[in-house]
Amino acid sequence: MAKNKDLLAIGHSAHDYIIRVSEFPKANFSAPILNMKTFNGGAAANVACVGANLGLKTSLVSAVGGEFKKSDYYEHMKNLDIDTDSLIIVPGESTPTAFVLTNDNEDQISYFYWGAAREFTESKIPTSAISNVEAVHLATGDPNFNWKCSIEAKNNDKLVSFDPGQDLGMYDTKKLKDVIGNTTILFGNHHEIERILNSLEIDINGLKELGPKIIVKTCGANGSEIYSKDEKIKIGSILKEAVDPTGAGDSYRAGFLSRFLNGESLEESAKFASSVSSFIVEEQGCQTNMPSFDDAFKRMNEFY
Repeated sequence: MAKNKDLLAIGHSAHDYIIRVSEFPKANFSAPILNMKTFNGGAAANVACVGANLGLKTSLVSAVGGEFKKSDYYEHMKNLDIDTDSLIIVPGESTPTAFVLTNDNEDQISYFYWGAAREFTESKIPTSAISNVEAVHLATGDPNFNWKCSIEAKNNDKLVSFDPGQDLGMYDTKKLKDVIGNTTILFGNHHEIERILNSLEIDINGLKELGPKIIVKTCGANGSEIYSKDEKIKIGSILKEAVDPTGAGDSYRAGFLSRFLNGESLEESAKFASSVSSFIVEEQGCQTNMPSFDDAFKRMNEFY
């Protein structure tokens, strides 16, 4: 079992509508929905919940609606012993909601209603929550809020991991460069890392020179690549039948951080992360099939 280490996840908690279609419609056309269910989601909450289930002591900063503390999702977080004292509660507004559409090619289109998360722009930096943890994970959320949190975390000598995800386009070049400069570990899938390189007009070596000690690029079925100062590591995927890819990236980050914060090598952390994400894709929803540490560790050892 993993030792308890403190991880603060900052960003969205959301209700996810996971929708299956055969193909995406063209403009002014419609397409039949094959399946639709509602699940717990939001990138920061996914990392906090999966991490907690793996044995990490996690806390969460999200902006949620006034109804959230009466929801099953909140009870789920409390059952996982996640510290929710720093949640930003916004009366009269709805908790963020994601509509994630996946087609037969496993391509995705997402629509996101920010709702209460608009409050991030007016919120104070959670200095106390940041000061009380070992590591801060910046997930999808308000770019300016994440930028300010990255400064606070770096000034307090915290490990900072950053995953802009599908919100990458919301960052202007300067903010993106600044947050990356404050980052210890930069996470992104192959599309996102390529967008960052193109946006900043640099190559992977130039990206390393901006500040992050570690760059983790996930490549779906092709595994992951980890870049550090002196090496590049390739890790193969643990391929399982993918019912739903939603949340695989967030669970990978949670798995990676849970091992890295406990002193494991980059290679071992990436192998464990791959194992964790292989459980998530086996069921619909980001948190439906969260593995225990023992289950993920066993599968990792069986595969690698």
